Amino acid sequence: MTEDILALENQLCFAVVTAARNVVSIYRPVLEPLGLTHPQYLVMLALWEESPRSLGELARELAMEPATLSPLIKRLEAQGRVTRSRRSDDERVLEIGLTEAGRSLRRDALTVPSQIMERVGMDAAEVGRLRDALVRFAGGAGGTRRLTAIRPLPHYHAGALPANPATRVRGPA
Repeated sequence: MTEDILALENQLCFAVVTAARNVVSIYRPVLEPLGLTHPQYLVMLALWEESPRSLGELARELAMEPATLSPLIKRLEAQGRVTRSRRSDDERVLEIGLTEAGRSLRRDALTVPSQIMERVGMDAAEVGRLRDALVRFAGGAGGTRRLTAIRPLPHYHAGALPANPATRVRGPA
């Protein structure tokens, strides 16, 4: 670091933007065997937490615009991992749910966090601290639940993966 406060190497914004770009390249080789892109992986993570969900709920959770999310959902549907259907009590609402293949993919994805930690040379505690430090910058004007109520990062490594908890499934509204 130089003493010049305006030097590029001293800028938090530059470090965050560069890191964000690099995160996708770090995840790519880990997600490719699962047939997922990084944005598709984020969608699947949200659906593994709760399914079905409306397109609007997913967009808010992932801090994405519905118009950006729709093509991702369509590709996941074409892969047989999610379903899209209109809510029976309000046909304006598009519900996204997991197929059996989508639910099964979760088992394979359990190794992703440990592979990422290995690639970046960090343990779960270090990753948790980094994630928590970034929360203040990630929320934006309308921060999502994910960014305002961070849960502790589970402690695991490749040899001791967490159990596969059942996805919460909502009944009819």
